[in-house]
Amino acid sequence: MPDSVALTLNGRAIRVATGTTVAVALLQDGSACRTSVSGSPRTALCGMGICFECRAVVDGEPHRRTCQLVCAEGMTVETEA
Repeated sequence: MPDSVALTLNGRAIRVATGTTVAVALLQDGSACRTSVSGSPRTALCGMGICFECRAVVDGEPHRRTCQLVCAEGMTVETEA
């Protein structure tokens, strides 16, 4: 098993440790998952898929809960923030 995986985050190539969730990759990068209706940056809150604050577009599929997804080689993540 490789020590890290490569993925694309908002058009930029990044590498994260194997087993890292997408939410953690976003936090490590300093990226918010989305922007609230009032314009505030939002990110993972509960970390277990209940609050839906960590939603992003993953591999073209919108509203994926990033705290529930482990980063995979070649994955593409787009945030609204």
